[in-house]
Amino acid sequence: MTQDKRKAGALARLVQSRRAMLVLVAVLVFTWLLFEIKTDDIMRMDAAAHNLVVMHMRAAWLTPIMQSISDLAYPVVLVVMLLVIEVFAPGRRPGLCAAVNLVLATLLNLLLKALIQRPRPEGYRLVAESGFSFPSGHSMVAMAFYGLLIWMVWRYEKDALVRRLGVIGFGLVIVLVGLSRIYLGVHYASDVLAGFCASIAWLGVYTKLLAPVFLAPREDPRGAPGEKDGASGREV
Repeated sequence: MTQDKRKAGALARLVQSRRAMLVLVAVLVFTWLLFEIKTDDIMRMDAAAHNLVVMHMRAAWLTPIMQSISDLAYPVVLVVMLLVIEVFAPGRRPGLCAAVNLVLATLLNLLLKALIQRPRPEGYRLVAESGFSFPSGHSMVAMAFYGLLIWMVWRYEKDALVRRLGVIGFGLVIVLVGLSRIYLGVHYASDVLAGFCASIAWLGVYTKLLAPVFLAPREDPRGAPGEKDGASGREV
């Protein structure tokens, strides 16, 4: 009976932890996609997404917009974003925090692609891409990078309106980057969903273990600790 109570208590603590639940769901969905990528169910889902996005959404005016959205997950744009983060975000080393997160998420994506080796979709490509398809690198990078910004804005911004607008804005960027990869014909929908899930699980770990180290409070010139988070006073 005592063992049963301990198990029940552990389960209750898991349910109460939103972070743990989010990571668990993301890992489960990613695992399901991994084992289903060659089945009829996933092929039907990917075909339906292809039919909707590629066959019905494509238009001459929309293609350059989608290419620009996809570029939001390219290194040049992300480096500029890192510089902005370093200057304006709270904490001791916010730019380094975002950079380390980006590098580690990218390495994780390369490792997963090398292990799984799913070929990219054939035909209908509007841009040239090489390498494997699962999980989508752009989707994974977008979720890891802009997802961390969502976490930072929600945790540190004291203005409620700015906080909500930041979460919505960065969340929209993540979704649109994933959509753009399907639109451009370089990824299946399951690749995009898997990339999102992999980075959500990664962010759950990173924001728990590493991000607080980089974002520890600055100290004022007199040697006294500064504000807890440089903005809102909420604990990291």
